[in-house]
Amino acid sequence: MRAFRVSRTTGVRTAVTAAVTASAVLLLAGPAAAHVSVQPQGEAAQGGYATVNFKVPNERDDSATVKLEINLPADRPMASVLPQPVPGWKVKVTKSKLDKPLTVHGRQITETVSKITWTADGSKIGPGQFQQFPVSLGQLPEDTDRVVFKALQTYDNDEVVRWIEVPQEGAEEPDSPAPVLTLTAPTGDHHGTSAKDSKDSKGSEKAGESAGDDRGNGHDEHGKASAETSGDSDASDPTARILGVVGILAGAVGVAFGVLAGRRRA
Repeated sequence: MRAFRVSRTTGVRTAVTAAVTASAVLLLAGPAAAHVSVQPQGEAAQGGYATVNFKVPNERDDSATVKLEINLPADRPMASVLPQPVPGWKVKVTKSKLDKPLTVHGRQITETVSKITWTADGSKIGPGQFQQFPVSLGQLPEDTDRVVFKALQTYDNDEVVRWIEVPQEGAEEPDSPAPVLTLTAPTGDHHGTSAKDSKDSKGSEKAGESAGDDRGNGHDEHGKASAETSGDSDASDPTARILGVVGILAGAVGVAFGVLAGRRRA
């Protein structure tokens, strides 16, 4: 019985120690797991346009985030990069010359946005808080399923955290991972028109052509009817003329009869 009690007590102590250790690991892993990330609003498809949010949590208990720099990939430049204004933050867009111009909607693009910088202007990201910075991007690359951005987070104590390590597939997440935007397969053309819409459009065109043919047939029938009506009119003209002559002769005979009758009375 005594051995059983000792074993039971030892088991309880072991369980308590394990629980405390696990809690400590979770507490320590919590802040490390919070890093600058990027997520699309809706879907980010290859070759299309998307609005994404750069989410910036504050990892420090004694300082606030006052600056964020997002570097766009130079190997896959995008012609359209538009940051959305964020209250309490100033935004600066830095452009760079392209080694190879981009052709977008028939025009040449020789420079693109290479960096976006948000600086606190009356606002900060305090301890236990986060802030989102929306950006419209396009056209997204077609030859990859992800876009890697490198971010620098600056605190008001001048500490700079560099989120620039590129995560590798199948490997553990690095200590300071860069924000990665996952792209989905293209769903249509670059302007969001799907293949179904194209088919519907073609169907409409065929329907229009069919309607045009019907209208053409209608015009032919109308023309035929007009010709027939014209023929009937032409056929009725001689009859009308004959009736008119007969009426004139009848009138003349009536007049002559009246004159003769008057002379006889006289």
